[in-house]
Amino acid sequence: MKTIHNPEFNPTGIEGGVDTNTLPWIRLLPAPGVSIKPLRASSESGMFSAILQIKAGTTLHGLVHLGAMDMIILSGSMNYSDGPLASTLNPGTWGYMPANARIRSLTATTDTEFFGNFHGPVAFLDADGRQVRSVLTALDLQAAARERGIALIPNTLAQCMAPRPNGYCGPAEPLAMAGTASKILVDDSAGRRANTVREVNPHFIDTRALPWIENPAVPDMGLKILRVSEETGITSLIVRHNGVAGPHYHLGAADFLILNGRIGYRAGPPEGYGPGVWFYEPAGARHEATQRVGVDDLIYTANVYGPLQFDSGRGTPILAVQSWMQYKEMADSVGARLVRNTFEGDASLLAWAPLGSAGAPL
Repeated sequence: MKTIHNPEFNPTGIEGGVDTNTLPWIRLLPAPGVSIKPLRASSESGMFSAILQIKAGTTLHGLVHLGAMDMIILSGSMNYSDGPLASTLNPGTWGYMPANARIRSLTATTDTEFFGNFHGPVAFLDADGRQVRSVLTALDLQAAARERGIALIPNTLAQCMAPRPNGYCGPAEPLAMAGTASKILVDDSAGRRANTVREVNPHFIDTRALPWIENPAVPDMGLKILRVSEETGITSLIVRHNGVAGPHYHLGAADFLILNGRIGYRAGPPEGYGPGVWFYEPAGARHEATQRVGVDDLIYTANVYGPLQFDSGRGTPILAVQSWMQYKEMADSVGARLVRNTFEGDASLLAWAPLGSAGAPL
């Protein structure tokens, strides 16, 4: 098979990744008390990825997610006051908000940091909850990164192969979880949280209370399956990767945030990359092998946006294709209750009143 979509190139080892601990916090002006580390922003789809920090005591009122969002709490604690998201989120909690979800109130009880993928803009409403005063988009992230000399992660395979611009050279502001035993974020194998309730609510899940799903055919690999979309094919996971993943293509994009251990990645350094490093694999990316470095459990979050195609080497026949269907079968086999993809009959969505009715925004 001639692979013209992924020709030979000289990788840098981290052309699709960034150590978030080296980036600065940028204040988000429409939301006092909130800062952001921009990671990726797409002009094509409007999707952007970032780590956010909310200072203790900050309350945000009137947010509307014009696109869906997934998130995982890295440190601190925050709560949603009402509606279908009403809950307290602690480290290791993962959640998903469907497009057009309206957030009436969000409060950080302590300094809180979380990673989020935003599949569209976020609107900030006025005090009356009816007028939009500001909108955060992928273009805003691009502008903020450009002003501070931050090189965002490439969106396509072709961009990954191009010379990368100089990265951020200013003062580093590490994540709060930097240097800590971050495995505890998502792993309860030592029984530290025995008998805990695994589900915060239908839209958030305590990943520490989920069991690892083992597959005898793939030794030294464990999965916690969080969400599967039968509409888009997107699957969200926590991965414990202690073996070697053989040669494969990413037929769809994927992103990864290292939480524990170190990963050996393309032509990267011998010591690999550790907690706080975030990777984005564009559609068409290929790995001949990916494995942990060292003896600590390699654990990372993963959002998989399309199938993985496995073979035994470049140009060899396809051995297997892993898609949302296989992940769904695995989740069903252990009776896993996945995070919901939509708000069922929720009145807190964007439409304040029936479209076209008196006084309703159009």
